[in-house]
Amino acid sequence: MSIFGDIWSKVTSAVGITASATEPAVPVETGTPNLDPGSEVHVEQILTTLAASKPDASNWQTSIVDLLKVLDLDPSLENRKELANELNVHAGADGSAEQNTALHRAVMAKFEESGGKVPDSLKV
Repeated sequence: MSIFGDIWSKVTSAVGITASATEPAVPVETGTPNLDPGSEVHVEQILTTLAASKPDASNWQTSIVDLLKVLDLDPSLENRKELANELNVHAGADGSAEQNTALHRAVMAKFEESGGKVPDSLKV
């Protein structure tokens, strides 16, 4: 599975802990999970709930490293470089603040593309 596929899988597998999220994701041909029509995954609510148990990942709203930590995924530079290639993010040098910010935005956009509900506050 792709790194984004792992990220999305972690978010959607947490659906049971968020009352406003419904229906689990189902795989589609591309290998990237997507939602059944009519389903919603409230990304912010899920991540907020998961982050409550991760005090070292308190800045997940803007930090790709903290977002990966919230999801118990490897936040290493190598993993972020692979994710950047997967999402076609080529801003700044590998591991730079510019690239990490662009990568976080790309992940939020991909959440929406995959059927997640992402508030405007997480798209900046």
